[in-house]
Amino acid sequence: MAVSISVLVLLLILAVVFLRSGGLKLSHAVVCALLGFFLAGTSLAPSIYDGVSATADAVSSVKP
Repeated sequence: MAVSISVLVLLLILAVVFLRSGGLKLSHAVVCALLGFFLAGTSLAPSIYDGVSATADAVSSVKP
């Protein structure tokens, strides 16, 4: 749960930065959000969640 919340916050921050800098139009953000909502309801959602979790575990285990 903590990984998904932090990923959500990161994506939200990136979307706001892109919207303010003009690199992302509001219509693009809406389409991406709708894609995410519809994708979350499919059978691919657990696979995507597992992939994000595995990536987060791999990144957190890397020591500088």
